[in-house]
Amino acid sequence: MPGLRFAFGTLSVLRVRVARWDREAGGRAMVCAPLVGLVLGAFAAGLGALACWRGGALLGAVTAVAALAALTRGLHLDGLADVADGLGSGKPAEDALRIMKQSDIGPFGVLTLLLVLLAQIACLTGQFALSPGRGALAVLTAAVAGRCALGWGCLRRVPAARPGGLGAMVASTVPVPAAAAGTALSALALALLGLHPRYALALAVAQLAAAALLLRCVRRFGGITGDVLGALVETAALAALLVLALGP
Repeated sequence: MPGLRFAFGTLSVLRVRVARWDREAGGRAMVCAPLVGLVLGAFAAGLGALACWRGGALLGAVTAVAALAALTRGLHLDGLADVADGLGSGKPAEDALRIMKQSDIGPFGVLTLLLVLLAQIACLTGQFALSPGRGALAVLTAAVAGRCALGWGCLRRVPAARPGGLGAMVASTVPVPAAAAGTALSALALALLGLHPRYALALAVAQLAAAALLLRCVRRFGGITGDVLGALVETAALAALLVLALGP
């Protein structure tokens, strides 16, 4: 329960009291993060399907993307923009981390946000055009795939880039078997729900895309931050949607 409370209390707008704020609870929260994606994704998928039924595929896609952003207070999108600014700055790790911590968004962040959101909407529009149910499953897959990436981003061999903040709280807290189990169960659940292996494949490819970004950030910044974790979520979500859009 402390891990679930931590996960929903920090990764969503749901009013959940976080009873414990320590590394053990944080590690459990990252393992439980796919459950957060399941709940938020189901809600956004339902809204998107309803909007698609009443107003068309494009409206369904925009509604689903907006719902996920609202349900997380834009937390992961903000992290994506900050990481883009940090990586794009070309400055040493300490200066790049300082840029990421600033409240404003630079040109790299704005451009990355714009392209990622447009790509997500484009992919979902194609899925909703096939059917509201197909679009809803794509939304759910992206939401779960993004949160699976959090467990891999907090593996015990992945350090924190700086002391303090959510990144330092959850860095190096998740054993590999726990992250693998969470991803495997999520992939199985999505495959059974969608009655097709494409959803499991999309989730698996999403983790590879997130891993590539994670490796780049660890080499560039010396570890992870809360912003890096947010960027992993959005990167994995987009990768999952691209697989579904480009696949059969």
